[in-house]
Amino acid sequence: MLDACNTESAVQTAVDLANTLMPIKGQDTLETVEQLRDFLDDHSLAGVRQRLTRADLAEVRAVRETVRGVLERASTDAAGAAALINDGLRRSRATPALRHDHDRWWTEVTSDSDRCSAHLAATTLSALASVIATLGPTRLGVCAGPTCRATFVDLSRNGSKQYCTRTCTHRASVAAYRSRNSSN
Repeated sequence: MLDACNTESAVQTAVDLANTLMPIKGQDTLETVEQLRDFLDDHSLAGVRQRLTRADLAEVRAVRETVRGVLERASTDAAGAAALINDGLRRSRATPALRHDHDRWWTEVTSDSDRCSAHLAATTLSALASVIATLGPTRLGVCAGPTCRATFVDLSRNGSKQYCTRTCTHRASVAAYRSRNSSN
């Protein structure tokens, strides 16, 4: 079972980081240092954003590429996704640590580097590794919507998620309904 207190928020951070790039729409919401600062603030990672520079932005964008690659490949090439995760964790100098707080134990993966990108890589890639190890690689994916390439992680009980949001699910349902009715 996933650590509900830590892993789920890190998984959401991974998905949100990957989805700062929307290739079909041609949108990138991680193009400036200010956008990086906002992303870190939105994900309660303000502590890792001291004196952000263009170099930090470039490094985080490289982490995003790795995270997105894992999410895109996991369900069809689990070994390739694992290689991306392992390489990313090595590059970030990630180290697992056992923690105890409020009568509860958990593991946390951190980086001994003070780089923002290393912290993001350790946090997001270890969370995705946890999902793969616990629920399987098919829980990571890309939206099945024909005009969407957003990524998602399916933490549901039945593991049948195909779309990134309810909006994309609804669009697919409407399109299928219209297709059925047009052939009548």
